[in-house]
Amino acid sequence: MPEIFRRHTMVKPSSRAWAALMMQRPDLANEPLVAGWADAGFPLVVRRALCDETPQTISLGLPLPPAQGKRRIALTLDRNDILAAEPPPLLSDAVVSAPVSWHASIDRLIRLDPNVRTFGSLAWQYLTGLPYLSAGSDLDLLWRLPTNGDIDSLLEGISAIERISPMRIDGEIDSAVGAVQWRELRNTGADGVLVKTLHGVIAVPRVDLFVGSMQ
Repeated sequence: MPEIFRRHTMVKPSSRAWAALMMQRPDLANEPLVAGWADAGFPLVVRRALCDETPQTISLGLPLPPAQGKRRIALTLDRNDILAAEPPPLLSDAVVSAPVSWHASIDRLIRLDPNVRTFGSLAWQYLTGLPYLSAGSDLDLLWRLPTNGDIDSLLEGISAIERISPMRIDGEIDSAVGAVQWRELRNTGADGVLVKTLHGVIAVPRVDLFVGSMQ
């Protein structure tokens, strides 16, 4: 059985597998940036599987920069085609690629949770050096569910930082069950939440997210 990677995991394909994929996908091979993606050392991101994709393959995404049309390319590879897999970059590393106007807010977010990670435009710009960020970009973040169960302090901290930030702070709280938009968890009156998994979006009782979080 192939290894199961979490959503947002960044993987690097082998040049051999990428060349074979380009032979199968001439529509992609005709895009110079895409054709040279693996040889440039750029990653792909693990995404939700589409209904016609088999569990024996890994579902991956490649979002092109805005200058290339901001196209989101869906593809699959076998586990043996993957050379390396890493979680999305830490915000504390990716800050070097962020606009200067974001830095004060990012510093506050790192102080709130030093382990917060980033995906989306900032992550892609950091990992590739290509221009993904624009004036209207959001800051997409990924937090782990606090092991002490104190989710409210984290959510209140994010809300307070966003109120004084020049950019919208988007992102998810990741748990053993799946990932939930932080704003949805902030809605304390809701009994259930929508959880994103590798296989789709499911409704889960809010309390189920915290099962095992104190262990």
